[in-house]
Amino acid sequence: MPDPIYKIRGLTKHYGSKPVLRGLDFEVYRGESLVILGRSGSGKSVTLRQLNGLEKPDNGSVEFDGTEITGMREKELYPLRKRVAMLFQGGALFDSMTVYGNVAFPLREHTDWNEEKIGETVRQKLSMVRLSGVEDKLPADLSGGMKKRVALARSMALDPEVVLFDEPTTGLDPMTSATIAHLMRASQADLNATSVVVTHDIALARLVGDRVAFLTVGKFSFVGTWQEADATENPLFGRFLAGLEEEEDAA
Repeated sequence: MPDPIYKIRGLTKHYGSKPVLRGLDFEVYRGESLVILGRSGSGKSVTLRQLNGLEKPDNGSVEFDGTEITGMREKELYPLRKRVAMLFQGGALFDSMTVYGNVAFPLREHTDWNEEKIGETVRQKLSMVRLSGVEDKLPADLSGGMKKRVALARSMALDPEVVLFDEPTTGLDPMTSATIAHLMRASQADLNATSVVVTHDIALARLVGDRVAFLTVGKFSFVGTWQEADATENPLFGRFLAGLEEEEDAA
């Protein structure tokens, strides 16, 4: 494997008295797509938000490209946010802005480009997600799948090195989910980017993931390739992948 762009060691996080992450250790390698799976409430999205400083751990280390980020103040995280984009579960589009304005937003915030260059980039990114010609529409005029594609275009606007995806296909039908998965893979290849994907969608995970990690009780109980996952002897992970019912607790 290439050198890791992320090294995470001993990550712990509590909400009140409830432990969510319990000494999490893992790496994310340059150019790969790591998929994080786990049951509802297992801490997948909490883990993701540690990787760009949106949340701080109680203890542990998050090292990005050789730099420790857990102790950084918001202003110090500003350069990181240009290199690490995040696609939020709901898309997080600005309702009052057009599609053009949404995709242009990070360019206006983080560059000194003139409007001609911004417009050229906006059109290029929308073309990447097969949405040419919708620049003047508002989010309210778009379907759920189109909103996710606009959000994907916006996340790619600054050509990030890493993209963090939080449940990118929630609420979408299987055909639209497959389209999103294809676009995620294509955009990652175009940018030579690294991605970390949190999802419940096994079909998506298989389409986009180079490696898969299964989060159980605040730690990864499995990390490996899909070939290794399909041969796993981890009973809970095996049942999760097969979509089987929970086993009843012993009386």
